[in-house]
Amino acid sequence: MKYKILITVWTLLFFATFCHGSEIMEKAQQGNAIAQSRLGLMYYTGEGVSKDLKEAFIWFEKSAQQGYSTAQYNMGDMYYNGKGTTKNLKEAFAWFERSALQGAALAQMRLGLMYYTGEGTAKDLKEAFIWFERSALQGQALSQFQLGVMHYTGKGTPKNLKQSLVWLEKSALQENSNAQYNLGYMYYKGQGTAKDLKKAFSWFEKSALLGDAVAQYRLGLMYYKGQGTVKDLNKTFFWLDKSAQQGNARAQAIMEGLEG
Repeated sequence: MKYKILITVWTLLFFATFCHGSEIMEKAQQGNAIAQSRLGLMYYTGEGVSKDLKEAFIWFEKSAQQGYSTAQYNMGDMYYNGKGTTKNLKEAFAWFERSALQGAALAQMRLGLMYYTGEGTAKDLKEAFIWFERSALQGQALSQFQLGVMHYTGKGTPKNLKQSLVWLEKSALQENSNAQYNLGYMYYKGQGTAKDLKKAFSWFEKSALLGDAVAQYRLGLMYYKGQGTVKDLNKTFFWLDKSAQQGNARAQAIMEGLEG
């Protein structure tokens, strides 16, 4: 999964005050951590200077060494992806942890993912859950989704379908298509809540509109069976075809049968 280099409100406020690259350069050379981070971002994106990932790394590191959380996160991201430096998952983990300990929600999410997958550190689902929860409580959508999944599967925490539903809904309301699909599935099956085909249809539709192939498949079937909506064969074909074009084998098999 891809993530973007982090830009904080403080960085943007600083940039609003010191709007010229020469001023940012001067402040950075004087040791201002926010300016150093901003200069790193400029080199990273090629904004006002020639794009140079190695130079971006140098300035992010100067800022990060002073404890600036945004730069620490960006160091983690560059080490993780091997941009401007050699890929090093242990270093990525270390920098994400420094940023996470300062309360950065995105860093907490990335740290949780590394504990979850065992990248750069020993796999530890309980630690993953802790960091996802800290991040989720700050409103980070992917962390909310991960909490929903972990409550659903009982990984890193006791299985709790009601809590799974709560966290999936929080993520789904932030347009996370995976959360929307899983929330629809729980309403469809009556897991952690009363079975509700209309709500299932609504969440499958939201996810399908964001391009989720499995949700498109489910939506097509619900139109075909008239579940949670009026039966509509034209929309059945439309959504199953959408899903099939993305490589969903079940949708492809049904489309072949319907067309045959």
